Amino acid sequence: MANHKSALKRANQNETRRIRNRAVKTRVKNVVKEVRQAAAGSESEAATATLRTAQSTIDKAVKKGVLHKRTAARKIARLAKLTQTV
Repeated sequence: MANHKSALKRANQNETRRIRNRAVKTRVKNVVKEVRQAAAGSESEAATATLRTAQSTIDKAVKKGVLHKRTAARKIARLAKLTQTV
C-alpha cells in the first residue's frame, strides 16, 4: 500500500475510477446484449429502438473516457449492421 499522502490520495482516486468504469462497461455490455437479442427476434422496430438506446449509452461511455472513440464507433457500426439485416 502507498505510504505518502499523495500516493494514498492517488490510490483512492484510482479505486473510485475503477468502480465507476466497471459500472459503465457493464451497462454497455448489457445494452449491446439487448440489441443482439432484439435483432435475433423478428421485430425490427424493437431492434431499432434498442439500437438508439445503445448508441446513446456507448457515446456516454466515450464522453466519460471509459471507451475509446474508435472502439465505440466500431461497436455501434456492428450493431447497426446487425439490425439492418432484420
